[in-house]
Amino acid sequence: MRPFRILWRRGFIYRSFLKGKLCDHITFYPYDALPRRLEDADALLRGRFRFGGDAVDVKEGSIFDQPAPTPAWNDALQSFAWLPPLSAAGGDASRTLATNLLSQWLRRNARYSEPAFEPQVVARRLIHLFAHGRFVLANSDVLWRSKVFVSLREQVKLLARTAEDAPAGLPRLEAATAFALSGACLNDNPKRLEAGLLRLEQEIAEQILPDGGHTSRSPEALVHAFRHIVMVADALTAIEHPIPHTIRSAHDRMAPMLRFFRHGDGGLALFNGGRECDPRMIAGILARDEVRGQPFLHAPHSGYQRLASGKSLFIMDCGTPPYGAFSNDAHASPLAFEFSAGPYRIVVNCGSAGEANSKWDSALRATAAHSTVTIADTSTASVLSAGTARDILGARLLGGPREVTTSRGENLHGRTVEAVHDGYLRPFGLRHQRTVTLSQQGSHLTGCDAILPVQGRKQTTPFAVRFHIHPDVRMSTSQGGGIILKLPNGEGWRFRCGGNLSIEESIYLGGAPVRRTEQIVISGTVKDQPVEVAWTFEQMGAI
Repeated sequence: MRPFRILWRRGFIYRSFLKGKLCDHITFYPYDALPRRLEDADALLRGRFRFGGDAVDVKEGSIFDQPAPTPAWNDALQSFAWLPPLSAAGGDASRTLATNLLSQWLRRNARYSEPAFEPQVVARRLIHLFAHGRFVLANSDVLWRSKVFVSLREQVKLLARTAEDAPAGLPRLEAATAFALSGACLNDNPKRLEAGLLRLEQEIAEQILPDGGHTSRSPEALVHAFRHIVMVADALTAIEHPIPHTIRSAHDRMAPMLRFFRHGDGGLALFNGGRECDPRMIAGILARDEVRGQPFLHAPHSGYQRLASGKSLFIMDCGTPPYGAFSNDAHASPLAFEFSAGPYRIVVNCGSAGEANSKWDSALRATAAHSTVTIADTSTASVLSAGTARDILGARLLGGPREVTTSRGENLHGRTVEAVHDGYLRPFGLRHQRTVTLSQQGSHLTGCDAILPVQGRKQTTPFAVRFHIHPDVRMSTSQGGGIILKLPNGEGWRFRCGGNLSIEESIYLGGAPVRRTEQIVISGTVKDQPVEVAWTFEQMGAI
């Protein structure tokens, strides 16, 4: 239907619906915590447009006439992803470039086209203009500024009609956010603010869980959802409009949940397609939280357990895969965990491929890319294969545990979490149970992984317990047995275990570049009797 949709929306009748009162200024520019790196602005000034790991150099002509290397790169260009870094850099050269780029876009997009006017692209473009538009609109030519606001009027009215067509998940939340912000930042139609807030409340009810997590179970998705809700709350406060209870409640639940996932370095744990994110962005949006709610011990709706003692932090995935379209970035990571000491990550998951490393996507979403148990080198869930179904539904995660039970307790030895999942029950007749204790001082992390066969099982099956180690940690074997891990500050930790121990290669994609690292692997076999593998990380020199 895409050709017919484009033809209809380019026509006179549809465009007549996009007319109306014209604003001449933006009443409020909301704060946007999105990272803005000066090196990105410098690249733009030199004619290099870098988005999502791809770059296009412009020697002459307009960037909008250059072939796009990927659809994601084109979406970023059309959504004005170049405006925040230029605004951060400031100066006449950056303002001139931003003005020229906006003028070039206006000349080429007087009428509907795709992807420039797809709802999620329109939403991101409007958010960038509302947050950073002062940079190009202040003291600009009156005639040129009127052209900008004519386009803004049509984009806002288009988004009001198409916001629900955005892909499920964050794109649809972004569309609702931009819809609400258009009512707060433009004073042409008070009714649009109420309609936008209602749309945002509906998306919050759909996507934000009772414990404050995002329904995709991704920490990175949570931080971006929180970023958008903060922008709306700030805008409503600025125009002295009451903040709806649904939005206020979501805001107050999400902030502690965001702190739940933060390691000591300020970045996020790597679960379900999430990456570390920029610590400055996380700190920036959390600084807007006046309640200062502290993280929970257990996030039952999001499906995570957290242990924190001394300077050590342990986070474990104890949930089932998200449903439907929300699983398009989800990972097969039952009972996977991350462990850090102070600002240094020790045990990690491999991370997410992202747009720049899409060839790694399927491998990084498999169970073996996480610090948990794998049976017979088989993932607990698979990614929908390429084809018509994937084109329609997206790269959904299929299968995975149907039931994960978890409990926690505390005694003189420390805090303990126990969990068991059935992700390997159907293919192999096995359950995986993991019990982990973090000492009161945070100097010892002890665990036991049990492989539990069903009654009457006779087949011998190999298994592996994997601990992916952060690339900044140096490992060496110990003469007395076990492995010595040296953190960047010189602090030492010792890993000991029972079973066949080895060190294998691994990769880490917590940030932009692919980094080589290593993993500790304990291997064994299971037949008809339970097998237990005990292990411990202990700080060297600790009592």
